[in-house]
Amino acid sequence: MTAPTTRSRENTRARLLEAAAQVFAEVGLEGASVENICERAGFTRGAFYSNFESKDALFLELTSVVAAARLETIRARIDAFVARGMLGSDLDALELVHQIMETGMDDRLDVMLMSEIRNHALRSPLFAEAYLVQEQKMTASIEGIIRGIVDSGTFSLRVDVSTAAHLLTSIWEGTMVRCAISGFDGEKLHRAGGAALADMVGLLLAPGHSAEASSTS
Repeated sequence: MTAPTTRSRENTRARLLEAAAQVFAEVGLEGASVENICERAGFTRGAFYSNFESKDALFLELTSVVAAARLETIRARIDAFVARGMLGSDLDALELVHQIMETGMDDRLDVMLMSEIRNHALRSPLFAEAYLVQEQKMTASIEGIIRGIVDSGTFSLRVDVSTAAHLLTSIWEGTMVRCAISGFDGEKLHRAGGAALADMVGLLLAPGHSAEASSTS
């Protein structure tokens, strides 16, 4: 396969995934059809089936893409802090969470899509198995990010890194869903998620590493 052909195929897959994310968020997996997705992306059914075996196969890949994008955003922001020498006593943990979370692009469609992914995992044992594998990888990556920050000496935790990762993930997801249901959108939705995470970080910080301690050190 030549380079232009490969790029064209990758572009087609990316457009189908983007269109599918919108359709799935709007009407759910069961309500979405291959025709809906193709129409939104501007392709034929032939283009769809030359890239994905089924709607479920596309949906599963989409969950992986969404998770990877979220992690990449967080990693990039933390790398920027490291490069600028901001991971240390001059930046407290609560402010770190706020600044990282405020760089994302979460909106109501993102929250609806993630909710649809979890709902489908509840309904489909086969999809649930694959989803749990991806979720474990996601959690492991988040643990790695937290461990890196802790090892940098920015702060220490009251609990182990694994527990912290699960608590932060749960509080963020729950807050985003509640706020989306309440009608929050755009910046307001994202700031609410960041604030909830910052509150949880405050509870997880070990004595001597509170926001006050960091700001006066």
